[in-house]
Amino acid sequence: MKKIIIIGAAGRDFHNFNTYYRDNDAYKVVAFTAAQIPDIADRKYPASLAGKLYPEGIPIFAQEELPELIKKLDADECVFAYSDVSYETVMGISAIVNAAGADFTLLGYKQTMVKSTKPVIAVCAVRTGCGKSQTARRVVELLIKHGKKVVAVRHPMPYGDLEAQKVQRFATIDDLKKHGCTIEEMEEYEPHIARGNVIYAGVDYEAILRAAENDPDGCDVILWDGGNNDFPFYNPDLTITVVDPHRPGHELKYYPGEVTLRIADVAVINKIDSADFENIQTVRANIEKVNPDATVIEAASTITVEDPFLIRGKRVLVIEDGPTLTHGEMKIGAGVVAARRFGASELVDPRKFAVGRLVETYNTYPDIGNLLPAMGYGEEQMADLAATIEKTPCDAAIIATPIDLNRVIKITKPTTRVDYALQEIGKPDLEDVINDFVNNFC
Repeated sequence: MKKIIIIGAAGRDFHNFNTYYRDNDAYKVVAFTAAQIPDIADRKYPASLAGKLYPEGIPIFAQEELPELIKKLDADECVFAYSDVSYETVMGISAIVNAAGADFTLLGYKQTMVKSTKPVIAVCAVRTGCGKSQTARRVVELLIKHGKKVVAVRHPMPYGDLEAQKVQRFATIDDLKKHGCTIEEMEEYEPHIARGNVIYAGVDYEAILRAAENDPDGCDVILWDGGNNDFPFYNPDLTITVVDPHRPGHELKYYPGEVTLRIADVAVINKIDSADFENIQTVRANIEKVNPDATVIEAASTITVEDPFLIRGKRVLVIEDGPTLTHGEMKIGAGVVAARRFGASELVDPRKFAVGRLVETYNTYPDIGNLLPAMGYGEEQMADLAATIEKTPCDAAIIATPIDLNRVIKITKPTTRVDYALQEIGKPDLEDVINDFVNNFC
């Protein structure tokens, strides 16, 4: 029996375990390690989810402990199972693993994809922050035009009680409260709910899929709404991958984003309205290099601002989506675009006014710059976010997150929201793609 450590971040790691290792008596998973997500270590993957081979559950440790864990637990093999990391990072971890005496493994989709009884569209991206969510929303709109009932399933974000989060269904805003969602979860779930469609998430993605297929409101199509730059958990009939010309070359330098590009039926080059022409050409050439058969669609990420007069000539604090700025490494988001387009006099730097856990975030991700990541993995971080906004001297705050932060934290400063949507440019477009999908699979 091989002893396995799964290296993860409370998402792909749990899925790999559930689909490949849980009932496989050729292996014994002796530990998970955790990175990227605050406060995920020092917990257990519970026995109720781990199955009959693990009556005491499986401990979760911080990734920093990996070399010692390999030796202490006599691990034979370490399975890398999280996303949005450079190849240099992946291979650096493999060197740590090999130096400690264990094998280093990456599981592919053959071992981990679950087959659905319904047609499946997967929306993925080569990096966090490419515009995956707005692309997913556009796909849903087009399917609804065809009269199809769409049930979305979101890549996991289980930051709370894992047993309670085995299968989660979100159909109303009240469901967000019921499940105690973090800001990061609300940012992904609320836009779907606001458009009237149901979204599922959780921990056990085969159980989630079966629940989604049999949703009480009906289901014609499953939409896999991917997280970070991971490849799908479900076997897709159509895969759409979004690439970002603001980070040219990243589509071939980050794991597993290149996987999502290589398996794509459709590649969407987003943000062409705010990217340099040379960068767009670099991305297009890289798509041609690794997936010449993909249909390429160009799109703009169009923004609307609730109150432009709060920006023009003002000193503004720009608040962007947290993961996009942290492990997504983005330097420009919708809030920055809005500040430039509507004539802000200054982007106020919040770093020296940061409070509590946000100080840790800036120390961990020093390249964020003068933007404020909307970190909210728990009540403590949410309180620190509110305090940082309060302390930062500015005329107004631009909220460029998918949810209105005013609803979940108290902000006394004037605020204006930025919304963004996908707008395809020219032909082919997503309407053509979805028409073909409906004709062939529905």
